[in-house]
Amino acid sequence: MERIMAFDPGERRVGVAVSDPLGLTAQPVETYVRVSPEADLAHYGELIRTWNPGKIVIGYPVHMNADVGIKARQSKEFGTLLEETYGIPVVYLDERLTTVQAHRILSESSVRGKKRRQTVDTLAAVLILENYLQMNG
Repeated sequence: MERIMAFDPGERRVGVAVSDPLGLTAQPVETYVRVSPEADLAHYGELIRTWNPGKIVIGYPVHMNADVGIKARQSKEFGTLLEETYGIPVVYLDERLTTVQAHRILSESSVRGKKRRQTVDTLAAVLILENYLQMNG
């Protein structure tokens, strides 16, 4: 088996998670704060070299009515860039409610303020990856 890496790309932050080598569980990696397109791509390359995933899962935020909006198009652009740059297959997973779910989990855990902003994107990436693993496991 190969690890699977998940990204939850946002405008300012990108949550990252990775599976175990057997593809059974998802672990948080980080919330990356975007710097510049060049620096960001170099950072993603470091993560990919470190974890050596065989596949990348990208959160695909379609609207509740299934329309594709600007954020979904940005996720596609993000995934296409990773796939073309690093040659790793990318799949997209509908993530309509993962950020809402991540906020609920953090609220129930009493995580607030700066710590919450630093954690929510990583937790969303973990939830995206867990959903993918359950659907394909």
